[in-house]
Amino acid sequence: MVQGAESSVGVATSLAVSVRAKIGASLAQVDAELASRYPGDPGTRQPVHTVYVPGDAYQAGTVRSWGDQALALLDEHAPDAGALAGVLGIPDELAGPVYDRVRAKLTREPVEDLRIDFEDGYGPRPDEEEDEAAARAAQLLSAAVADGSAPPYLGIRMKCMEAAVRDRGIRTLDIFLTGLLENGGLPDGLVLTLPKVTYAEQVTAMVRLLEEFEKARGLAAGRIGFEIQIETTQSILGGDGRATVARMIDAAEGRATGLHYGTFDYSASCGVSAAYQSMDHPAADHAKAVMQVAAAGTGVRLSDGSTNVLPVGDTQQVHAAWKLHHDLVRRSLARAYYQGWDMHPGHLPTRYAAVYAFYREGLEQAAARLAAYVAQAGGAVMDEPATAKALSGYLLRGLDCGAVDLAEVTKLTGLERPELDKLAGR
Repeated sequence: MVQGAESSVGVATSLAVSVRAKIGASLAQVDAELASRYPGDPGTRQPVHTVYVPGDAYQAGTVRSWGDQALALLDEHAPDAGALAGVLGIPDELAGPVYDRVRAKLTREPVEDLRIDFEDGYGPRPDEEEDEAAARAAQLLSAAVADGSAPPYLGIRMKCMEAAVRDRGIRTLDIFLTGLLENGGLPDGLVLTLPKVTYAEQVTAMVRLLEEFEKARGLAAGRIGFEIQIETTQSILGGDGRATVARMIDAAEGRATGLHYGTFDYSASCGVSAAYQSMDHPAADHAKAVMQVAAAGTGVRLSDGSTNVLPVGDTQQVHAAWKLHHDLVRRSLARAYYQGWDMHPGHLPTRYAAVYAFYREGLEQAAARLAAYVAQAGGAVMDEPATAKALSGYLLRGLDCGAVDLAEVTKLTGLERPELDKLAGR
């Protein structure tokens, strides 16, 4: 045995203890960077969608109105479980539970994440008009939070950091955040969206802006986070050949909460003609794959885009739009994009139908695999800790959105919520 090496009964080694210490010291900086840049999932609920409403169209009753309109569309075009299942291709055994849960969701919580839009959906307006709309949005959202009618997540999409609209975007954000503070404070579910980002330096500018606001209002450093909207080719691949979106996550200095894919702006920037601009275009798949790899392990979540095909008109037209939207949502879910945009009340029934069917159809298999992993019982599939983490995350997402109930998950797995959270790394 080499002098200075460790030994124990029946075990021989050749390396001195100092060797491990030297290796550890050489990797200390890497260890710190891994812990900082890849903290894992934040362990909080992720909404299944974001609803965008133009700043001038948002009213106190907008969220309830969206739910009522969605229910009315169901009553007219799919009045029972069999009708909706037939349109969407939902298996017969899931039709009843999915339909009932969709109707209950539209009654109880039709919108999970609301973004009041002051960018493309709002457009250029006189300064006085946008000032007033931003202040009104803050007042209405504060009132909704106070009376319990607000969605779990809510906020605005400001104008971008490009020179032509930068000052206007900053002013709107300032008015909105100031209005929230003066009407009850910043809500826990506050979400801001920074659109049309092309350079990481624009993300850095957003960080500096929020720092200044926090200092001006005596808020804790880092209190305000934001989403980065990926709508330009430069946000995926920079002129230097690097993945710009990865640099943007670093530039956010821990404030980035999500990456949102912008279907139509990104497609247009790639030269895709209007008829073929869609969430399932190859250009979209490439961008979203780069986003997914860049965000993996960072705690920054992903959101897919939207369809501009609206469920309006006669029953045949509504059914065709519903089928398209449902299939696009299912496709996103299978690709681990658990959130997307909804642009019309008629998208809500198919958003929730797709999400609920996705989680309910895999419930028993996921629960059985997780139970076998916990019991170390083996079985047809031998899962590893990373897979157990994914299985518990799948069940937790289903619980958070209302697709499944804790009682049925516990019955199938033998696990309560805290145990599922622990397995998922929350």
